[in-house]
Amino acid sequence: MALNLTFEKRHIIAIVFGIIFFVIDFIFFLRTAWFVPLIIIAVSIGWSQFWIDFFVNSRKQKELESMFPEFVRNLVGSVKSGMPVSKAIVYVSKTDYGALTPHVVKLANQVEWSIPVHKALMNFANETKNGVIKRSIATVIEAEVSGGNIEDVLETVTSSVIEIKKIKLSRKTSIHAQLVQSYIIFIVFLGVMVVIQNLLIPYIADIESKNIEGVSEGGMAISSAALSGAIRTVQIDYSSVGAFIGTLGAWLTSIRGVFLMLALIQALFAGLVLGKLSEGDLSSGAKHSLILMTVAFFVITLAQGAMG
Repeated sequence: MALNLTFEKRHIIAIVFGIIFFVIDFIFFLRTAWFVPLIIIAVSIGWSQFWIDFFVNSRKQKELESMFPEFVRNLVGSVKSGMPVSKAIVYVSKTDYGALTPHVVKLANQVEWSIPVHKALMNFANETKNGVIKRSIATVIEAEVSGGNIEDVLETVTSSVIEIKKIKLSRKTSIHAQLVQSYIIFIVFLGVMVVIQNLLIPYIADIESKNIEGVSEGGMAISSAALSGAIRTVQIDYSSVGAFIGTLGAWLTSIRGVFLMLALIQALFAGLVLGKLSEGDLSSGAKHSLILMTVAFFVITLAQGAMG
């Protein structure tokens, strides 16, 4: 699925609001547990319009695919009645095909302006930016150039597109339960991470504070220094760029940074797998990954702030 990212006034407004929210967060919540979680909210506000564009484009592409077989069926019927292909295209363009209608009307206009049918069809396919339509039109053109019967080719293409649609719908239906289960499993995973951070790690820190040197078993020992290094708390310094980068690097190698990276990595690959299984393309996987990563970042950083 192709994705066109336009940059309009509403995108600029959303980015400005995101920056304003970030400044408010920095001024009023810098030393609170909400500071880092609110950063992801500010970022989400900033890219919200691009996010909306993604979903609108995704819905439009699905509608294009669903209406394309109807257009081809009408075209086949007109050609069978004795009309030339060019006249048939102009005739069927008067029917409403939803999101496909503007493209069909433009196709008919090009044919009326004496643009060759092959070129007009190719322009039509490219402007929809839909992989299924592009492949179908390319097949029609190639078959006609090779001397095939245009009616038979169009009927075959229609059957193929309908079959592809059925397969996609069947796959999406069969994977729906697994999709819900995966989201539930990920939420449980985050809950386990939070419990480890807020209960297990403080318990280890308490043991260390009582100066337990280590527990030996079979010649192995855990020193208090090792424990101290593992559970150390690193505060990020915002006083200067150098201090921020240095403390951020130290924080990423601390237990809190490691926990956050684990959650984000899990969210990234879980989302990609879900999208690939349910809809068959990585762009849908990116959608699930962004949702899971946003939730993971918010939950883990808020839990870390509460623990601090």
